[in-house]
Amino acid sequence: MQKGNRKGQSSLVSLLEFFTDPILFATTVGSMLMGLASSLVGVLVYVRKRALIGETLSHATYPGIVLGIALFSGLFIESPGSFPIIVLIGAFFSGLLGLYLVHYLENKLSLNSDTALCFVLSTFLGIGVLFASRLQFSEPVWFQKVQSLLYGQVATMLLVHVYVYSLLVSLIILFVIVAHGALKVLNFDRDFAKIGGLSIKWLDNATVILIVLAIVIGIRSVGVVLMAGMLIAPAATARQFASKFWHMFVLSSIFGVLIGFIGIVLSVNGSIWLSQKYGGRYALPAGPVILIVATLFVVVALVFATRRGLISRIVRRKSFQMICLEENILKYIYKAKKEITFKDLKEVMRLAAPLLWIVLEMMRVKKLLKGYCLAEAGSKKAKRIIRLHRLWEVYLFTCLDVQAQNVHKSAEEMEHIITPELEEELIKLLGDPKIDPHNQEIPER
Repeated sequence: MQKGNRKGQSSLVSLLEFFTDPILFATTVGSMLMGLASSLVGVLVYVRKRALIGETLSHATYPGIVLGIALFSGLFIESPGSFPIIVLIGAFFSGLLGLYLVHYLENKLSLNSDTALCFVLSTFLGIGVLFASRLQFSEPVWFQKVQSLLYGQVATMLLVHVYVYSLLVSLIILFVIVAHGALKVLNFDRDFAKIGGLSIKWLDNATVILIVLAIVIGIRSVGVVLMAGMLIAPAATARQFASKFWHMFVLSSIFGVLIGFIGIVLSVNGSIWLSQKYGGRYALPAGPVILIVATLFVVVALVFATRRGLISRIVRRKSFQMICLEENILKYIYKAKKEITFKDLKEVMRLAAPLLWIVLEMMRVKKLLKGYCLAEAGSKKAKRIIRLHRLWEVYLFTCLDVQAQNVHKSAEEMEHIITPELEEELIKLLGDPKIDPHNQEIPER
């Protein structure tokens, strides 16, 4: 999308102007409403693990759009405002028809879900292209409008779109608020929902209608082809931060609105900047830019999320490995019958000398070691590790009938992760044993 030279200027557009400029207002608000609607409905699609349903239904709307325009194109000459209404109606009913066909193929013809979805997707898109090829010659003006909806044409949004989208988004928000508890039960424990007497069929039908509505809202912004990405991206981003179902709705809606707004800003200002930088006329289409922004949101969340992000998982894994290494060193020194040297530790732990030196220095800072001997805190920690190791050996030997010579390897792993609560359970179960299967003393707590 390119903003052009407003008032003879070609400077970048300020953020405030996107809401005050009469040309940009409908475009900006419409895209944000699209992001809000798709993000809320996308949560339901995401938790049900039905990502392909969005792709299928977005393509299924295309023949309805083309057929609606072909049948009612005569109305647009006298009433151009009818165009968006016809597009919405045609897309809505075509999407519902596609969804009904998916359910029929799955339930009546016993096709698996992926097969049914792919069949409907390709069939409806082919029918839409067939209708459009006829429209190309009979109504070339409206054919261009139809083609623009494949990848979105957000620049042509009018206030009427904002009003219609606001109404549809309000219905989606109202449904999510009113049915939140029922949706939570339905999506995470469907059997319990049946036993609890929830109207599963009603909720499923309402959810389906909302999915189609969200797709219809998004067609103008990102198009038939790209709409599925907007259903999944905000929800996938929110999932990396959310720990509760309603958290997902809140975070997903925030991300959806931001994606819509940032996409429009980058589309407009990016087009202006490229034109200034390289001369000529450049236009960054808003639909693909919005989807690229959505993808970046997902990537950033996957990498930097505090709990589930890649970096966070790497840090936790490395931290746990360091703890295990420290505990193994303490245990080795405690059980050794001779004076320990750096060379001994290097051979036993099989570490590079620089890494081992760093680990030992960190243990001295924590006051676990004094030189190569155990400090008081290190001795207590070593005794606890040995105690947990031997308790687990007793459990395997006594309760699971594992032979004594086979219990050591499992205990080497479990000694690092047994919690105080699990230790209490083992004591109660085993009767606080004093000797392990190898007749070695189990240290007191």
